[in-house]
Amino acid sequence: MSSLAARKFFEEITSLLDKPVTVITTSDKKYEGNLAGFDPESLSICLADAKDDQGKVFPKMFINGGIIAQFFATEKPFDLKRLAERLERVFPRLVKVYEDAGVILVMDKIRVTQDGVVEGSGPAAERVKKVYEEFVKEST
Repeated sequence: MSSLAARKFFEEITSLLDKPVTVITTSDKKYEGNLAGFDPESLSICLADAKDDQGKVFPKMFINGGIIAQFFATEKPFDLKRLAERLERVFPRLVKVYEDAGVILVMDKIRVTQDGVVEGSGPAAERVKKVYEEFVKEST
């Protein structure tokens, strides 16, 4: 796998951290839970608040990457890049995206996450909040 493809692959998995996922093993067992972590070498994963197909709950579950047949998100991930592109139209050259941290920084003082404007005030922050709200409304 090329280094660019590998990097993008792991960025996609990283975007699912703390999000609900479903795992199906090679023996057809199904588990649902929040992705708490993963090992990039073995593709083993850790699920928090995992539940099996019989309804049994496990506070933490570690699944060996070698037995994972399928692994998928159960809700659509927040598209931070697309929101940043939208903000860039309103604030040209004043938007920075930190995908690994899940943060957009506008004008070096307004912080935006998937939860909305988390830092900053004033008219510019209000405009960012409005763009964020319109984006979320259109995305659902």
